[in-house]
Amino acid sequence: MPKFAKPWFRKGRGWYVTVDGKQVPLGADRKSAFAEYHKLMQQPREAPKVRGDSVAVIVDHFLDWAQKNRAADTYGWYRQRLEAFCQRYPDLTVEALRPFHVQEWIDSVDRSSGTRRNYARSIQRAIRWAKQMGYIDQNPIADFKKPKGGTRTTVISPEEFVDILAAIPSAEFRDLLTFAWETGARAAECLAIEKRHVDLAWGRIIFPVEEEKMERAPRIIYLNEVAFDIIRRLVLKNPDGKVFRNTAGKAWTTEAVNCAFVALQHRLGQAAMKAKGIVVAEDDVAVFAKTLKPCILSRGEPVPKCHAELLGEARRKLTFRLATMHAPKYCLTIFRHSWCHRALRRGVDALTVSVLMGHADPSMIAKVYSHLSHAPEYLREAVKKATA
Repeated sequence: MPKFAKPWFRKGRGWYVTVDGKQVPLGADRKSAFAEYHKLMQQPREAPKVRGDSVAVIVDHFLDWAQKNRAADTYGWYRQRLEAFCQRYPDLTVEALRPFHVQEWIDSVDRSSGTRRNYARSIQRAIRWAKQMGYIDQNPIADFKKPKGGTRTTVISPEEFVDILAAIPSAEFRDLLTFAWETGARAAECLAIEKRHVDLAWGRIIFPVEEEKMERAPRIIYLNEVAFDIIRRLVLKNPDGKVFRNTAGKAWTTEAVNCAFVALQHRLGQAAMKAKGIVVAEDDVAVFAKTLKPCILSRGEPVPKCHAELLGEARRKLTFRLATMHAPKYCLTIFRHSWCHRALRRGVDALTVSVLMGHADPSMIAKVYSHLSHAPEYLREAVKKATA
């Protein structure tokens, strides 16, 4: 049964209720007004009239649906991108919407090919949903061809992994990266593990069908000894809620993990700079200091920064920028790809690797994980085996 707003009283006029934005009078007597209100509640309501010619309105309804029927992170993902589209075309109608609008929008985004592809996906999903729900009759961008997202060919060698762990002061972050390195689990899977998912008897993690990425079959992550020891220790430490947590005892979020990787990049970059004898030029510091805000807020009041404070702030920011140029930016997905690379090079067949990684389609190995094309010594040995 649809929900109505509660009746409200207007002095001198009587009781009213607001239905679909309209004020409906119920009468002056409270008892009879509420009786009339309950009659209204029992009447079937028509679907809200949506301006099918407004892309912004369609987006609003799609986001409202996503907020109620999808995970919070998914809703936030769509909202960030779709609001950007509506800001670029605030008065665009569905009738006027054309593929070139999407192309111009993603061309204006100075981001990676994967990000541009995701921007196109977001608006296509919203318009496709609107057609499925009957808000619009035709999908004007159904034939738009999304840009290729490209593939991540970066892999981490065992030696590089040792250097990464050595640069991380947090044991909690080291546990998370080591688990991803040893299992090849997806980033979202690593962050979602709870005690109820853990099967210590068989050394595995089991996500039920409704929590699996595509909701097709239970997702099972098999653990080696290293990953098993991490999970067993953390389950005892964090029996309630998420198993992997940061130094503050809070569950890792995608934003927190990203910040930890940014800090790792900074530390690795500074180490590389030190090894190469690279320092920030003081002339650059002096010039950059002049562009910084001269005051800092203290209890709501602006307090001027002294010359030394401005120079120190400029030096820190320039050092950070320079450090990011001397070290790569990692993510959990790279650890997953690296696991696939190592497994294939060690002779595990592609079908088994695909099953262990949770792929529904074994051809994903060939489509996405093309890292072995950069391992000529492995391919040469494979040729020898094939022709022996």
